[in-house]
Amino acid sequence: MPPPVNRTMSASEWAMLLSLSVLWGGSFFFTRVALSALPPLTLVLLRVGLAALILNAVMPLLGLRMPHTARAWAAFFGMGLLNNAIPFCLIVWGQTHIASGLAAILNATTPLFTVVAAHVFTSDERMTGNRLVGVLIGLVGVAVMVGPAVLAGLGTDLLAQVAVLGAALSYAFAGIFGRRFRRMGIPPLATATGQVTASAFMLLPLVLVADRPWTLPLPGASVWGAVVGIAVLSTALAYVLYFRILATAGATNLLLVTFLIPVSAILLGSLVLGERLAPQHFIGMALIGCGLAAIDGRVWAFSQQRRRIPPEMYQGRDI
Repeated sequence: MPPPVNRTMSASEWAMLLSLSVLWGGSFFFTRVALSALPPLTLVLLRVGLAALILNAVMPLLGLRMPHTARAWAAFFGMGLLNNAIPFCLIVWGQTHIASGLAAILNATTPLFTVVAAHVFTSDERMTGNRLVGVLIGLVGVAVMVGPAVLAGLGTDLLAQVAVLGAALSYAFAGIFGRRFRRMGIPPLATATGQVTASAFMLLPLVLVADRPWTLPLPGASVWGAVVGIAVLSTALAYVLYFRILATAGATNLLLVTFLIPVSAILLGSLVLGERLAPQHFIGMALIGCGLAAIDGRVWAFSQQRRRIPPEMYQGRDI
């Protein structure tokens, strides 16, 4: 039996989470370019399919072998369904009807769903007051950062909004489901490889029927560059980090990345594209930072520890 997950993430786990948010935040740039010439479902298949080819090629180079048991591949297909096939399709369809900013806010409910699901289905990720408060503060921060204007569409195209919320719920259950790979002794690289491989097999028939990709015009070099970027960086590398964090820090901590993705996307837009940062962006980032600090718990624990130290103990100490 592996040890319980870390309730408070280490510095290296926070660094991996920030890196993951940058990789997934950068996917917005690649997606914007690729969708100029490719249908959404075809792009999703190319994303997971190319990532699967890359990871399957890397595995033997590192001396690793994929598990061949039916139990392992059933878990890979379950993870691929919950973490890729269902949410990708729901989000792609939902974003054809609602603004991307509203979709980002709805997707940021993932940690809230995860806190509740982890409390019900796990024994070592129980809900605490600071975690729930932190998740709610982070959700408000995402809404503020994306901007109040997108909330004007709240209530219209209800089915599309439910679809994006369904994707967030699916991501939450994927985080809980993915914990089993640690117990099965499957390393993060093999888990990432198996998941994207299973996702590609599941999505292939859907794309062949819906998009008929052989009838599409051949994309240009910039589109193929974007496809390679989203497959290599935002999928293959990102999922290796995803399963590494999940194995040690748990689903609740891992899916805090949905708060950080809008931050990374906006900061990358400012640095790479020269987009201007507005006051609401800084306010939203500050709220997200406060929410993450509340979930982490160390600031609260330190303040409580200081309260328990008698005032006379402060004399002669730099605290």
